[in-house]
Amino acid sequence: MKVKNKIYLLAGFSLLAGNMWAQNICISTPNTSLVLNAPTGGELKYLYYGNKLNETDLQNINEAKNCDHTAYPTYGMNCPGETALAVRHGDGNMSTQMEVVSVSTDKENQATLTTVRLKDKVYPFYIDVRYKAYEDVDMIETWTEISHTEKKPVYLTQFASAYLPIRRGNVWFSHLSGSWANEGQLTQEPLQPGMTIIKNKDGARNSHTSHAEVMFSLDGAPQENKGRVIGAALCYSGNYKLRIDTDDSDYHQFYAGINEENSSYTLPKGTVFQTPAVALTYSNEGLSGASRNFHKWGRTYKLAHGNTVRDILLNSWEGVYFDINQKGMDQMMGDIASMGGELFVMDDGWFGDKYPRKNDSSSLGDWVVDKNKLPEGIEGLIRDAKKHGIKFGIWIEPEMANTTSELYEKHPEWILKAPQRDPVLGRGGTQVVLDLANPEVQDFVFKVVDDLMTNYPEIAYIKWDANMPIMNHGSNYLPADKQSHMYIEFHKGFEKICQRIRAKYPDLTIQACASGGGRANYGILPYFDEFWVSDNTDALQRVYMQWGTSYFFPAIAMASHISAAPNHQTFRTIPLKYRIDVAMSGRLGMEIQPKNMTDEEKDLCRKAIADYKKIRPIVQLGDIYRLISPYDRLGVASLMYTSPEKDKAVFYWWKTEHFVNQHLPRVTMAGLNPDKKYRITELNRIDNQPLAFEGKVYSGAYLMANGLEIPYNHIVDYHKQNDYSSRVLYLEEVK
Repeated sequence: MKVKNKIYLLAGFSLLAGNMWAQNICISTPNTSLVLNAPTGGELKYLYYGNKLNETDLQNINEAKNCDHTAYPTYGMNCPGETALAVRHGDGNMSTQMEVVSVSTDKENQATLTTVRLKDKVYPFYIDVRYKAYEDVDMIETWTEISHTEKKPVYLTQFASAYLPIRRGNVWFSHLSGSWANEGQLTQEPLQPGMTIIKNKDGARNSHTSHAEVMFSLDGAPQENKGRVIGAALCYSGNYKLRIDTDDSDYHQFYAGINEENSSYTLPKGTVFQTPAVALTYSNEGLSGASRNFHKWGRTYKLAHGNTVRDILLNSWEGVYFDINQKGMDQMMGDIASMGGELFVMDDGWFGDKYPRKNDSSSLGDWVVDKNKLPEGIEGLIRDAKKHGIKFGIWIEPEMANTTSELYEKHPEWILKAPQRDPVLGRGGTQVVLDLANPEVQDFVFKVVDDLMTNYPEIAYIKWDANMPIMNHGSNYLPADKQSHMYIEFHKGFEKICQRIRAKYPDLTIQACASGGGRANYGILPYFDEFWVSDNTDALQRVYMQWGTSYFFPAIAMASHISAAPNHQTFRTIPLKYRIDVAMSGRLGMEIQPKNMTDEEKDLCRKAIADYKKIRPIVQLGDIYRLISPYDRLGVASLMYTSPEKDKAVFYWWKTEHFVNQHLPRVTMAGLNPDKKYRITELNRIDNQPLAFEGKVYSGAYLMANGLEIPYNHIVDYHKQNDYSSRVLYLEEVK
């Protein structure tokens, strides 16, 4: 206990003056340490990041020569290397040379905030490098705050949030990429000499094509449940750039921050430019171990209502698309209520007066009810929801407009558009993006939500969409010499809107949809409860997309819906059980027209919803253990969630390809207590006879060493046979 207190004091106050150790700062979480050398008048140096250090190791860390790289490299005094910060001072000098001025610590809820203040040796130019270490989860957030008192403005031309050197060896990195309807695709590759760049320039959304999160496996090819892993996530909603420079040194140089391309920033005297945080985690338990850290941190500190289980909903989109009417909505509400659902969400197509919303080419910005479609308005819908005993939610896209809209006719100056240019138009041939840097536009977007919630306070859920990138560089609000601020100010404005909404409506559930998974990032999640993983609801492809997305985001944030067959995106016909089993591994919902389902299908969904309510706390609030990756092409994918107490677990198994006489690996489980005994129950069973181990009891040790033999196919009547197979097993401790 004395050692822990002493380490904590070192982390907090940099004690032991007169000793070289006194110049070191140890920033600690329950199981990790990040050590910096911060001598007054000298450079801030990075020394170590990894397992938590004891007193002996801390005393001798300088001599271990782990690393002595500058912790926040700046440009001008070592030009050949990559840097985190580059500026041009008011006199034209492009060099910066920083030295440590002071170190301070503060308590902030369940975290310790360490600030290292740096000053240029010549100019009154300052950088506060901040580290926020959590006391109950292995996560350290780091960012910078840049300011100056120079007579003239300083021009920031590069402004990464953080830098981390990673020792060379057999280092692999895992990252996500994709496109619309194919988000969250996992790539794992060794780091090779040269520069690796992951970036986004969408402007409005930032996680369709790539993600601002990565994991580094330090012991060779990535493994899910063993091996040393560093994870990093940039908490930002806008354009980003991640750089990994494998130069001729012994280190991979990792930088993460805002994408500076076309975004140089003019910083006036006395103002502060704050970069977004980079969240860092370290685990000895492989990729899944790093994921568990991200999930716990995300649920507890980042995600809106992150520890409150989510409702099971039916969304109207794939059921009716734009064909909204009151009778149809009432029918869908009654159907989801009869199956045990808790919420109905009316999607796009409900609004527009002068320009009724019949397709995606008009009406965005005109957030008034189309009385031809809904003669009794939203009041009638809320009444019908109450009649069926469920909650009501609604779709909006408030950051956008169509040129065919009353809003655009009234305020054409509110859109992002280059002066003297015709706007490049998006979805439907008429869509444009509103200029969120403009306070008037911020007020308008806030008012869209505020009017809905003021007029209809029973609305329980908002699906917030964003279906267009920024395709026009130009702001009518920003002055000519600040046009390069457009991307940054757009997201500052977006955050201000979100903060206002959350301050007034803290209990409202809001989904971040952005043409599907375009806004899966920790920059927006403090204001949103979940995100739509993808517009693609095909269950087989969702296995892959949700697998990759789970590297950084918990199941409670991943909206996963049962959809129709053939699927509306891939036209693949997948049996209902498989669709259910995949959807039940995230936040369960439905994206289907129930009146087109058979009674047998409705009954299967009814039973699945009842079972999901039983396992919902385990899936949404539990610990993930990924077992066999679909990306390993072994013909099967499998993962499981366990409760924090390890008294309950849910095991998922999906066959991903089907051949005669194929051989699939037997899956060993993980995350159980070896000394506990667990009874096995299959959920969503369609077989004519139970599995051989149904109701049987096994020790955690046996299940983690041997697993259970899962039949490759379902034993069903001949006319019900198909080429898909999946299983969900519920494990409950037997005392």
